[in-house]
Amino acid sequence: MTVLALGVFAAVRGAGVLVLALGSWWAGRDPVKVLGASWDSVWYLAIAGHGYGRTQMWADGLAGTGSVQSDYAFFPLYPVLIRLVSQVLPGGLLPAALLIAWVAAGAAALGIFRIGERLLGPRAGLLLVGLWAALPHSVVLTLAYTEPLLAALAAWALHALLRGDWARAAGLAVLAGLTRPTGLAVAAAVCAAALHAILVRRSRAPGVWLAVLLAPAGWAAYLLAVGVRTGDPLGGYFTVQRRWGSRFDFGAGALRSAEQVLTGGHVPLATTVTVVLLAAAGLLAVLLLLDRTPLPLLAYTGILLLITFGGAGFFESKPRFLLPAFPLLLPVAAVMTRARPRTAVLVTAGLAGLSYGYGLYLLLVARVPL
Repeated sequence: MTVLALGVFAAVRGAGVLVLALGSWWAGRDPVKVLGASWDSVWYLAIAGHGYGRTQMWADGLAGTGSVQSDYAFFPLYPVLIRLVSQVLPGGLLPAALLIAWVAAGAAALGIFRIGERLLGPRAGLLLVGLWAALPHSVVLTLAYTEPLLAALAAWALHALLRGDWARAAGLAVLAGLTRPTGLAVAAAVCAAALHAILVRRSRAPGVWLAVLLAPAGWAAYLLAVGVRTGDPLGGYFTVQRRWGSRFDFGAGALRSAEQVLTGGHVPLATTVTVVLLAAAGLLAVLLLLDRTPLPLLAYTGILLLITFGGAGFFESKPRFLLPAFPLLLPVAAVMTRARPRTAVLVTAGLAGLSYGYGLYLLLVARVPL
């Protein structure tokens, strides 16, 4: 079944890559550059090739105001891996970046299947993988972005927690914390599970305490390193993010965007779709809570939702931030498991088709940051 799960993911996303390649050729663009050098990918490739230190200034930033964009906003694990792989893979940094993202996406699919299989059974595990591969923003899983890597680390860390493997979960949490700001969610899952074991189950295992201390170390280390480099050890990283136009506003910005859509304001299609997807994510989160989902998955998903909903700036990127939040799909997979196999396949195929079209729109038509 594990091989079948990987096959399902490869089939859904492989078809998506083919559609994107054909669309890129039709638009007169190089498919490899569309996949490997779009938006944030350019920053990761630059860090991999030249290290940190690049700053870009905008009189009218993408977030709506003037901004000073520093590459310190990007966490180091993915660029480091790109540089290492490029030393042995011919073709330079771009093929290495794509290879890492694709391998990570496959590893994430396997981890997601194992979690779905453990909680709901093998058929639900397959459906969970298919649904995740067919999400509207799943084109990102085949780009040179960090979401595939974070999803892989998160899935296997959560699987380790479900098995009680504290050392592996904590180690993966450290790596997740070096991948993206939202890697903090993996550390939160480890800490929540460990504290539950200590306070409720009265665990005395030394590995539990070690997990609590170790899990946030990667995330905290990078924030501290940026702070030291910028002269403000505790607040430097957050200053970098504010200059990008990103800050935590408790969802005020998201509510303003939703109001524009609901009142018929003139907004891009991506903005409308983002509002719909965020509303769907909120509903699925309620269903996940009602389904008695294991604590580590709830903590992980909850922190991802909190960061995504509460953060301001780059509103249309929020569904991408939620790509690693695959536990949200567990209630849907559970319902589809009870459907006839043909119906489940048709629903997944239909969602995949919509995802392919929306992926073309995001990368070749839309003028909003992905």
